[in-house]
Amino acid sequence: MQFRRSDFPEGFLFGAATAAYQIEGHKFGGAGSTHWDTFAATPGNVIRAEDGALACDHYHRFGEDLDLLQEAGMGAYRFSTSWARVMPDGKTPNPKGLDFYDMLTDAILERGLKPFQTLYHWELPSALADQGGWTNRDTVHRFGEFVDVITNKIGDRMDSIATVNEPWCVAFLSHFLGHHAPGLRDIRATARAMHHINLAHGEAMTRLRDKGMKNCGIVLNFDHATPLDDTQESAAAANLQDAISNRWFVEAITKGTYPTEVLAGFAPHMPDGWQDDMEQISQPIDFLGVNYYTRHRITSDPDAPWPGVRDVPGDLPLTQMDWEIYPQGLYDFLTRLSREYVGDLPLYVTENGMAWDDKVENGAVFDPERTKFVSDHILAAKRAIADGANVKGFFYWSLLDNYEWAFGYEKRFGMIHVDFDTLKRTPKASYYALKAAIARE
Repeated sequence: MQFRRSDFPEGFLFGAATAAYQIEGHKFGGAGSTHWDTFAATPGNVIRAEDGALACDHYHRFGEDLDLLQEAGMGAYRFSTSWARVMPDGKTPNPKGLDFYDMLTDAILERGLKPFQTLYHWELPSALADQGGWTNRDTVHRFGEFVDVITNKIGDRMDSIATVNEPWCVAFLSHFLGHHAPGLRDIRATARAMHHINLAHGEAMTRLRDKGMKNCGIVLNFDHATPLDDTQESAAAANLQDAISNRWFVEAITKGTYPTEVLAGFAPHMPDGWQDDMEQISQPIDFLGVNYYTRHRITSDPDAPWPGVRDVPGDLPLTQMDWEIYPQGLYDFLTRLSREYVGDLPLYVTENGMAWDDKVENGAVFDPERTKFVSDHILAAKRAIADGANVKGFFYWSLLDNYEWAFGYEKRFGMIHVDFDTLKRTPKASYYALKAAIARE
């Protein structure tokens, strides 16, 4: 890799990220059914109808996984706490679930790692999905109760707490495009989910502040919308795509407003009195997490209903997800966020990584493509720092090959290969390359 730890400011954190349902093994420890379990059980939603019942069995192997993180010289671990493990019915605490996260927290700290918690990474309890999930305002209040329960257990030991991971995926990908649970394609459900997930962030921030929690924020995913060509139509389409994917969330949180371009489609479907929620949604945060993977080239689709946009494949190299590799996009977002939205507020690259069809050969995994991907994106963050962005850390997604949602176990993002039959862990060449790059000199 083309950088060293000494290229970054003192205290800059290198780490890796995971998510509960994707690695833990949801069948263990009294966890309750989630809407991902039922989504996966429905034919056609997930490759081979795979789910997170076993995943990587991190529930029993977390010590081994944290050892690998520590041995790489990383300083922080970003993980999520499963709502359905802590409160299987969305309301009642599960002592086994709370004890698991208590043990996990101690194990993180024992290895000298900083725990970066994410409260919600998509595992909505089925009991709440039955009542409308994120289309139902009551789910926001239930989420607040979960925040109280898990924070009372481990909050005093967290270095950082993020309320929600990737609300665009929670709301738009899941309720408008139908690719994630609950798999809806309904504009009214989408508008309500898009607002309620922002309100859930605000409710969580209120609860966290009431408990005196510090270093609290949210993790947003940013998708680079590039106009296909120089026409006004493509420029307007890319602007609308940017408003839906990016600005809806960051403007609500930092400015207390929604983009007018998106309200043009959502306004008839928004919940009554939504304007009254914007003050709670936009209360101050301590950091912003930035997830970034790719770009899309956007043009208009005048024959399609709102939003009437489409993306056109480009000519850049692709990952296993068929996502274009575009490190410049990370630089663009980090500097844009600093310039237009957050000023000197700390930014963390909370996810960045690539899927590749990795194979174990002679006991090793050779993945030079991932090594270059990571190096190029960390260098993009380094350039952003040089140009004034207050970037405090970089978390690779993901520590482990894992359950990749609708793609099942087909796509491998990890720096550590997992054999999903034996659960054997094999660090990849990219793991060793990053370890060498961030070694203390």
